[in-house]
Amino acid sequence: MRARFILSETWTSLRQNVSMILSVLLVTFISFLFIGASGLMQAQITKAKGDWYKEVEVVVWLCPDGTSQVANCSAGKAPTQQEIIQLQDKIHDELGNVVSKITYESREDFYKNTFLKQYPNGIYQGRTLTAADMQDSLKLKLKDPTKYQEVSETLSGSQGVEEVLDQRQIFDPVFAVLNKGTAVTLVLAAVMVVVAVLLTAITIRMSAASRKNETEIMRLVGASNWTIRLPFVLEGVLASLLGSLLSCAALSAIVKLFITDWLAKTVQWMPFVNQATVWLMAPALIVGAMLLSAIVSTISLRRYLQV
Repeated sequence: MRARFILSETWTSLRQNVSMILSVLLVTFISFLFIGASGLMQAQITKAKGDWYKEVEVVVWLCPDGTSQVANCSAGKAPTQQEIIQLQDKIHDELGNVVSKITYESREDFYKNTFLKQYPNGIYQGRTLTAADMQDSLKLKLKDPTKYQEVSETLSGSQGVEEVLDQRQIFDPVFAVLNKGTAVTLVLAAVMVVVAVLLTAITIRMSAASRKNETEIMRLVGASNWTIRLPFVLEGVLASLLGSLLSCAALSAIVKLFITDWLAKTVQWMPFVNQATVWLMAPALIVGAMLLSAIVSTISLRRYLQV
């Protein structure tokens, strides 16, 4: 009987305050859309890092023939095959616990497999380069990519080594931009959450004010505090539930239209978030919106109704 009464009161309140409920629904939708977008961006960064960092290598560029600004290359000649083997032995002996695999790439292989793909016909800055202008290199796969500094300190001063390059440095600026984008969406989401809190509180108070006589009668006939509050709390929770569901649906549509159906087909070398990411995030968004509304409604009613 009590449950039926509470649901009846909630339905009556919803019908009488349609415009205010729509306001709460829309502001919840926008707020949690921003929160979801920032979550998706962070998930994208994490996914890309996980896949890329498994593939990146430390590249040890060996001295080229000719002049070089590095003291290790003062002889002006590229290291011989014997010197390269000695350098590989040094890596095995001193960095065996860090390096899992060493791959030697000759200047000819680098020119054919990498340089010509980036610069057709070998033209770079107005000059036509050949394999003789390239450098030999050693590509090191690390057991732990965070141990790059240890590799750099060990090899940078070795004879025949011009430069030690961590390929993660190529991706870090991209991740920095994405992290800033995540921060911006989080700030916008925080602002919208504050707006949602204020609007929910005002809406619930206005709803309670419009039915003050009814609540007074309920109090006089001995209704409990929660019996009086619960219809108003459910009103706010329902609006937030609908708003959060709309935000999840919008995120799903955005991922499908702009990422799965377009970006993932255009940029195939990069892993992207998908519908599974959205649905994993959806419960947190929905529960968060409902809890926020319930807490705000309860606090507002406690102060306004003084029960």
